[in-house]
Amino acid sequence: MLYDEKAVRDNIRNREGKRVFILGKADTLTPSARDFLRRERIEILPPSLAKPPVWKLLSGGFCEDKPETMTHLNGDTLVPKNHPRIRFRGAVDTLEAALLLCGETTGEILNLTRRLIRCDVLNEPVGDITLYGLSESEQRKRSHFPQDYYGIPHFLPDYSDSPQLLQLNAARCAARAAELAAVDAFTDADGIPTRADILTALNRISSMLYLLMLQRKSTK
Repeated sequence: MLYDEKAVRDNIRNREGKRVFILGKADTLTPSARDFLRRERIEILPPSLAKPPVWKLLSGGFCEDKPETMTHLNGDTLVPKNHPRIRFRGAVDTLEAALLLCGETTGEILNLTRRLIRCDVLNEPVGDITLYGLSESEQRKRSHFPQDYYGIPHFLPDYSDSPQLLQLNAARCAARAAELAAVDAFTDADGIPTRADILTALNRISSMLYLLMLQRKSTK
């Protein structure tokens, strides 16, 4: 397989706190992909090192074989499949599926959603968020005062609304569910968020989906 820079970015793994890339014997890199790995100081490893000799457990123990009831928290650590962060990733998968049904309208939101799993697995920051050219404050103003921007008040979806609007509403509900899953996954015992950036991103996603619903409703 020929890996370009995007494919490389999508397949970076975390190994003992360091980012690595596994390159098979028959695989090659484009010049830009190789430059990216060199620039980011990401080590290229052979396939023989793709699987660690043992799997770490959060308890401090380890196991040599991966049980069917467990899955990867990151490159070499296993957790039960009902671990809060795994539930969060499942909720994000559901959100992604709902966004795909919305078509090109939600392309920017889909890209941000896909980024969240990477940010969780590799412990990367989400970074600045701009959706459809709107800052967080601009989003808030539009969602609080839709009459000023879309010429219609707040509304509840109805079965008579267009399929496109109803798909956006289903995606908005999935975003809310993912946000609740993220609260469970990224809040410590004192109720303090450990990944406020991920929580913020999901809040922005659900708000933006509502704005797209308002936009669709106003042009009905």
